[in-house]
Amino acid sequence: MANLKAVVEAAGAGMDSVLKTSCFLKDMADFPVFNEVYGRYFGDEPPARETVQVAALPKGVLVEVSAVCGLSG
Repeated sequence: MANLKAVVEAAGAGMDSVLKTSCFLKDMADFPVFNEVYGRYFGDEPPARETVQVAALPKGVLVEVSAVCGLSG
């Protein structure tokens, strides 16, 4: 999540510009911990989200998150 925040900020936006996330977990048993961390970054009005379990992720990571942001020009 810290990496996602850094990427969003490098694009000149804030986490409040995130419209949707796709969250991939290696093990859905990790969802409660992931959800708690996720909530720290998005607060009371999180973006739309889908969360799915996958068989494997690159480099053996446990979680991967992609995001769609809305930027005003």
